[in-house]
Amino acid sequence: MGQYDNVVAVVLGGGAGSRLFPLTHERSKPAVPLGGTYRLIDVPVSNCINSNITQIFVLTQYNSASLNRHISRTYRFSSFSTGFVEVLAAEQTKDNPEWFQGTADAVRQMLPHLRDWHVDTLLILSGDHLYRMDYRKFLDRHFSTGADLTVSVVPCRPDEAGEFGLLKTDPQGAIVEFKEKPKGADLEQMRVDTTNFGLDPESAVKRPFLASMGIYVFNYNKLVDLLKMDSSWVDFGREIIPAAIDKYNVQAHLFKDYWEDIGTIKAFYEANLDLASPLPKFNFFNAESPIYTRSRYLPPSKMQDCDIDNSMVSEGCILNGVKARRSIIGLRCRIDQGTTIEDSIIMGSDFLESIEEMREKMSAGKPPIGIGRNTVIKRAIIDKNVRIGNNVRLVNKDGIEHLDHESKSFYIREGIIIVPKNATIPDGTEI
Repeated sequence: MGQYDNVVAVVLGGGAGSRLFPLTHERSKPAVPLGGTYRLIDVPVSNCINSNITQIFVLTQYNSASLNRHISRTYRFSSFSTGFVEVLAAEQTKDNPEWFQGTADAVRQMLPHLRDWHVDTLLILSGDHLYRMDYRKFLDRHFSTGADLTVSVVPCRPDEAGEFGLLKTDPQGAIVEFKEKPKGADLEQMRVDTTNFGLDPESAVKRPFLASMGIYVFNYNKLVDLLKMDSSWVDFGREIIPAAIDKYNVQAHLFKDYWEDIGTIKAFYEANLDLASPLPKFNFFNAESPIYTRSRYLPPSKMQDCDIDNSMVSEGCILNGVKARRSIIGLRCRIDQGTTIEDSIIMGSDFLESIEEMREKMSAGKPPIGIGRNTVIKRAIIDKNVRIGNNVRLVNKDGIEHLDHESKSFYIREGIIIVPKNATIPDGTEI
């Protein structure tokens, strides 16, 4: 048996995902579509599979139906292996009548499910980060230092540091201090010389803080002890890590590649559009550690008389006379003549309407699923199964930063127009 055999991964599915609303109105955060074809959950699960960690639990409590469906259809291991990806939704028991109260409480409540797995090491991951990591290096650091807990960290800039848990280490990399989202003088006090972690002097000046990525390797028994110490401790950053620093051997593992927390609409929007750039920060075209997702057996996309640049087009699309710039065009998109898409994410559709269904909708005065003729969409996120008519302009012409439209057919967040799942935008609408 190798030392990775008794490692179980736990992906935290996050809370209600209010910062990603309305994308999380009908789905949990890990089920939000990414890059036209994938979902956020595919990133940590694929990182696990590429790191030979195949015993994976995903913890959720909000809107978990679409996540369950995606995972059950996507991750099927051979019946001769011990691999699994299993969703554990929050459940009420006599011991725990409450829902998950925080990250640590979610793990506390799932411990009964782990008793039979002979776990000695728990890898705790987040479901809304975009990065590619070989967790074996993370685990090797943990085992080689004899750590009870290892926290993966990234160097970060002063303007973003206050949004993370920050830490300081001794010269060997043992964590000696941790503060969750410090501000003002507390923030300044957490500056470190990141040249000690292999950054060149110029990068160290730009990124003088060490931020927790919110992913951890725990010695299983020590974690159980920590969770028993105080039942009011519900969060890893606020309570468990500071307690562990006082009591146990807690180490830092530095991660220097691209990592993005995509928990907000703006971060989600920018991370997606960057995927379509000529040299994206995160590259899906990596044969050595692919990101897996569901096989859908869709036909190749069909494009006629189109002008498309710096964009990604998923399979199953029919694009007719479309101009697209810096955009993501998702699965089964139907976009009609004379339409322009700029700086936008079109998530596509869960199914293809037949010609009869389309005619039926049109005769009832309702647009078919997709985007009609002579429409302009700029700086927008169009969720799945949306019907947008002809001669529509979604351009946020008044430069509004935040809006919840009373019809619930569109929202604006940080200046980005969002059309939620299954919404209809009639012909001639201007936003």
